[in-house]
Amino acid sequence: MRQATLGQRTRKKQVARLGRADQSALGRWFWEIDRLLLMLLTVLISIGLLAVAAAAPAAAQRYSGNGVTVAALHYFWRQLAWVVLSVPVMLGISMLPKVTARRLALAGAGFFLLMLALVPLIGVEVNGARRWIGVGLGQFQPSEFLKPLFVVALAWLLSLKQQDKTLPVAQISAVLFAAVAVMLMKQPDLGQTVVFAAIWMTLLLLSGVSGRIIGGLVGVGFVGIIAAYLFYPVATNRINNFIYGEGDTYQVDKAHATITGGGFFGTGPGAGEAKFQLPEAHTDYIFSVIGEEFGLIACLAIAVVYLAVVVRVLLKLLDEDDLFTLLAAAGLATQFGVQAIINMAVNLQLAPSKGMTLPLISYGGSSMLALALGMGLLLVFTRRNPYLKRSPYVVTWRGQA
Repeated sequence: MRQATLGQRTRKKQVARLGRADQSALGRWFWEIDRLLLMLLTVLISIGLLAVAAAAPAAAQRYSGNGVTVAALHYFWRQLAWVVLSVPVMLGISMLPKVTARRLALAGAGFFLLMLALVPLIGVEVNGARRWIGVGLGQFQPSEFLKPLFVVALAWLLSLKQQDKTLPVAQISAVLFAAVAVMLMKQPDLGQTVVFAAIWMTLLLLSGVSGRIIGGLVGVGFVGIIAAYLFYPVATNRINNFIYGEGDTYQVDKAHATITGGGFFGTGPGAGEAKFQLPEAHTDYIFSVIGEEFGLIACLAIAVVYLAVVVRVLLKLLDEDDLFTLLAAAGLATQFGVQAIINMAVNLQLAPSKGMTLPLISYGGSSMLALALGMGLLLVFTRRNPYLKRSPYVVTWRGQA
């Protein structure tokens, strides 16, 4: 019996060696990819399909009328189609070499920056905001696609400081961020502006900018928030609604009633009723629908999964020697985490309404494709050669031997 067990172990080891010896593109990808990170992303996509199925009847009821009847699971089937399209995009991008991924991201950043600039001219207005560009029968939001590409572009720009200390990369990055922020505020889109600001500040900090400069930028940020409150009507209305309960608080009130309606363990799949009074149940407020039907325990579990994604990426970067890779991966994780925090905070009445989706869970074709692009890039920059032995004499980006 013992000999049989030893024989089985030997055969398993031989199979493992043969697998790692596979030098095909797929074989190298399988052994280099962070499979735990990929699993966490898959869990979120699966939760998203379940959540959209729960929210779809409420969305269908909201958008039915004027002779138009939307099927109860219409938005679920559409989301399933977007997932079927997005997952191969994510996996395909994750197989690219880092250099190729960087070049494509830089080109994409330039293209979508141009698209963002064209939004005021050719954009489509929805609910009082002009954020989308129509393409055929559909439309897309340039800022969604620009976010991950902007991260890679900033990471590349700031990493050039390693090659030439005299390059004013921080100043150039400030000009780029300011240009994007102005274009977003004109749409208006305060939530996306906050995400871009968080990305820029994180990359500056990691690139070695002094603490005094970071502190000064934080101060400028607070001044900017105050100025937005005083002179930017969208910010004024939303902050007043949040702090004082002035104006139209229907959305946040219904979100709070929905997320707390199911208690700790929820009413059960399909049994929620408060969701039918909730605007945008399948997009901005899908976290509230999850709370009603699956309980606050499920909401906490989802928050833990988001945290696990960010922590996993940061742990992978602890021994990273290349500054560009470190900045790109950390920036993409920051974008992902900040967007999730903002959406959950809005649903919990901890922040003013932002109109921002919950990553990989909320309904949306443009959002899902953009996130697939970003997560594909994240998987590229967290790939590791399992046979690579790091030398203790390699000089790291911190200048330490």
